[in-house]
Amino acid sequence: MTEASASTIWRWLHEDAIRPWQVRSWIFRRDPDFLAKASRALDLYQRRFEGKRLRPNEYVISADEKSQLQALGRRHPTTPPGPGRALRCEFEYRRGGTLAYLAAWDVPTPTSSAASRRRPGSSPSAALWRK
Repeated sequence: MTEASASTIWRWLHEDAIRPWQVRSWIFRRDPDFLAKASRALDLYQRRFEGKRLRPNEYVISADEKSQLQALGRRHPTTPPGPGRALRCEFEYRRGGTLAYLAAWDVPTPTSSAASRRRPGSSPSAALWRK
């Protein structure tokens, strides 16, 4: 352990060109049809399908389901940072079973909806579409 000040450590990182806060991610496109596939999705976001504008009663919904999510809760509350004190977050948690979660986004409006279910084998989609 070192007794270096925060400003000294910041200076060392800066001098060594180590800047973890300046990270950029990217994906190498391996699919030769990527542009055509992406263009179709982007056209839908602009309310166009096969070159034609969508009618007012036609919708573009972007949805994703996350199944088998672990429902976890912290055993002790997180305490906010204060003068001279860092945020404190307990690492222990209580298990609460599994969840299925579905989120959907009405692209042009923009309106979001979400639903979840605890029962194994049930899908939250019916609850989501009723909203």
